[in-house]
Amino acid sequence: MTDGAAGSKNGAGAGSQAVSAVLMVALVAAGIWLLAQVLPQNSGAASGPATCSKEDSRLPAKYVSGEQLCEALNRKDLPALFGTPDEHAETASGSGGYFTVAGDTRIASPEANVTLTSYSVKLSASNDRLSVAQWVDLLGASAEPRTILGHPAVLYSDRTIALTLGSDKADAGPGGTARRLVVAKDAKDGGGAFEVVIWRQDDVTPDDAALLRVAEAVLPTLPGWTNG
Repeated sequence: MTDGAAGSKNGAGAGSQAVSAVLMVALVAAGIWLLAQVLPQNSGAASGPATCSKEDSRLPAKYVSGEQLCEALNRKDLPALFGTPDEHAETASGSGGYFTVAGDTRIASPEANVTLTSYSVKLSASNDRLSVAQWVDLLGASAEPRTILGHPAVLYSDRTIALTLGSDKADAGPGGTARRLVVAKDAKDGGGAFEVVIWRQDDVTPDDAALLRVAEAVLPTLPGWTNG
């Protein structure tokens, strides 16, 4: 942890950047969900569980791709892991672009999104070498340190962004609560992490037990994960 006034100032600045990044990712995820609802070809409700759509952009082979994340997340038993075994994946997609931070640094940011009737879930890979210990430092009092499959992890809450369609415009406002779990890629917390995020379609706070079940089932199947 960082001590002193200078450390507090730096931590606040970094924390603001982290919050901005979280909001941006939530908005993108909400946009993906909205497009999935209005484009019939992306819906699996009529013909069975959705399959992963192809990503628009490719990342170098050294990075896990959005398509790989989607295939790992869009499991047959995903509804059962959420405690809703009668549901199925209605949309499933992966993307593999870049996120630009201060100083024009581009960071690979692959992610996958799957929606069910009750839940939505996002899986992403962090390639910025930020350790989970640093995540805990940035999140401060909101951080809930955990150990997942022998790996350092941190659990915290965030707000989603709700999109409302009107007759001539779309409005954005605060949505429900999302529960987010950041897990180090290796047991030594050497930098880099996977993040699993879940939120409910009815804006009720999601079940942490469901989040942990999904994380423990999916993470060991991902490229770049090392056993704890």
